[in-house]
Amino acid sequence: MVEYEHTPVSVEGKRAVVIGGTSGIGQAIALGFAEDGADVIATSRDEQKVEETATEIEARGAQAARVTCDVTDATTLEAVRETAIETFGGIDVVVASQGAISRESVLGIEDDEWDRVLDVALDGVRRVTQAFAPAMDDDGSIVTISSLAAQLSMADLPAYSAAKGGVDAFTRAAARELAPEIRVNAIAPGFVITPQNADTYAEGTEKREQIDERTPLGRVAEREEIVGAAIYLASDASSYVTGEVLTVDGGFADSAL
Repeated sequence: MVEYEHTPVSVEGKRAVVIGGTSGIGQAIALGFAEDGADVIATSRDEQKVEETATEIEARGAQAARVTCDVTDATTLEAVRETAIETFGGIDVVVASQGAISRESVLGIEDDEWDRVLDVALDGVRRVTQAFAPAMDDDGSIVTISSLAAQLSMADLPAYSAAKGGVDAFTRAAARELAPEIRVNAIAPGFVITPQNADTYAEGTEKREQIDERTPLGRVAEREEIVGAAIYLASDASSYVTGEVLTVDGGFADSAL
């Protein structure tokens, strides 16, 4: 019998920073990392949410630090980087999960609204990468959060769709340039329930029924169901994976084609 030793899908012992890690999918990833044995800084602009999430991380037995940031301001990202290095001794994983959305039409969206969304959702990913990649240890992993909106046509989401399409392209470009020391991959979630959209996707609503009907798995996702993909891409088990966009959508994209 040929002996085979596989690499566990785990972030145990990793030192992680989750930008946008105090709400939504980002918070689920930050807490999931901590539950799996990683030390985590979960950061955003909201000081209270940073405090609350750090407390939850520590309750899971992981080390945390409390520092805010704004992805439109590179100096604040650099401050997070220095805090992570001072607290953990290094950085193995960075997740860029910050977000901004606008529901204005192609013909109706104004310059300032368009710029706001792209500044956070796309330029923010660039700033995060530029701030952290030079300081990451070899075999590091950067995980960006894309969206199904980058693949499918969705009404009244032109800025968001353009930004997430840019995230996909930037992820592939960064993966090529930062290899072999750092891997860069994206996760493209489908329809996911978060505290921010719970009313929109509540059971019994027309929107929820439409999504459930078109999704092969017959339902929307809980945000915790994105965590496994993030752990995989952050772990050594994905050591030969870079430049990929991992879609986690219950089969929705294929069924919509």
